[in-house]
Amino acid sequence: MHISFLLHNAYGIGGTIRTTFTLARTLAEQHDVEIVSVFRHRDAPVLGAPEGVTMRHLVDLRKKSATFDGDAAQHARPATVFPHGDSRHKQYSRLTDARIAAHLQALEADVVVGTRPGLNVHISRQTRRGPVRVGQEHLTLDNHGYRLRREIAHRYTLLDALTTVTRADAEDYRRQMKLPGVRIEAIPNAVPESAFPPADGDLKWVVAAGRLHRVKRYDLLVRAFAQVSAARPDWRLRIYGGGDASGDEQAALRTLIGQLGLREQVFLMGSANPMEAEWPKGSIAAVTSDRESFGMTIVEAMRGGLPVVATACPHGPAEIIEDGVDGRLVPVGDTDAIAAALLQLIEDDGLRHRMGSAALSASERFDPARIAESHESLFTELVARGARGRGHGPLRTALHRTRGTVLDGAYALRYKAADVLRKGKAA
Repeated sequence: MHISFLLHNAYGIGGTIRTTFTLARTLAEQHDVEIVSVFRHRDAPVLGAPEGVTMRHLVDLRKKSATFDGDAAQHARPATVFPHGDSRHKQYSRLTDARIAAHLQALEADVVVGTRPGLNVHISRQTRRGPVRVGQEHLTLDNHGYRLRREIAHRYTLLDALTTVTRADAEDYRRQMKLPGVRIEAIPNAVPESAFPPADGDLKWVVAAGRLHRVKRYDLLVRAFAQVSAARPDWRLRIYGGGDASGDEQAALRTLIGQLGLREQVFLMGSANPMEAEWPKGSIAAVTSDRESFGMTIVEAMRGGLPVVATACPHGPAEIIEDGVDGRLVPVGDTDAIAAALLQLIEDDGLRHRMGSAALSASERFDPARIAESHESLFTELVARGARGRGHGPLRTALHRTRGTVLDGAYALRYKAADVLRKGKAA
């Protein structure tokens, strides 16, 4: 098969980029695979180009490039196809509308795969008849606001399939969205086997990793570790991850660490690349988020041989961790429960070692070969069904596109009215 992925920016850093590269590289062992990046702002991908995968881009934002598009008149005009509800809308323009449309109309592929809601909408609206249209959800339906959910409801109907990274999110889509004829499948993210030896479980370190953002609730982890440190002062905590440009969360955590007298016990390590080298330096991993769309760090820690103490937040953790076997699940926001679970593993060496071994074994189900096989099976079945079997005939397509055009006009008027009201209040 010829499989084409449409990605926001393959030249940056992020979980969607990483997991797309992993999947594309694995599929390329058996298929003709390309990644088409809407934007390109540097010469080479930060994560390195995936082996065996063709890389292309549509809009060149490299200022020193002979094909620089950043000063094009069309790039200064707001997009009309890319949905307003997608958080990346301001980066898209009439230029991206045209470039993506031209790409999708000329695309000679068996399967085209979108990797965020805005690009899934483009694929639904602009792909020529023939290729199977697959949208991917890398966050969750609950993560999207009302505006984007409305646009999903009337635009995703021309997709052939939608994949989510958790079973819970797939069920939310089936229950909350009316998408007749769209196949909804849960396929988790792939995480490669670590290139480093797994943890031996004897080092007295707890490790956490992820961006320094309030939703990750590192404040809870630090407060819980104050209880741990009081009982076991020989253990330490490392938190890896960068914050936003303001650095507010990092500053707040440093203040909290100082107030609790933990400057010799808790360390903010900054970003680490590769993070897989850092997991084996600990013996327990901790994830204390209020919500997760999947839980990549949980799987990465397990692939490093660490049992994970995680909050049982919606969607991801409970589908990865088997409580009491390869990790612990605790209530969201419960500092005492986090501390108790960490201390259980710290105090019982045998339990910690058994859970670490079980975590390493359980993490094999996220191996790229297994995850790629699930995608391949879905793609193969959809390609075999063909356009007639999918029910995407000219009349149905035309009706949905006409309905979409009418709704686009209604949305445009609503947004304009909202802007006028907002400016009036500001004045």
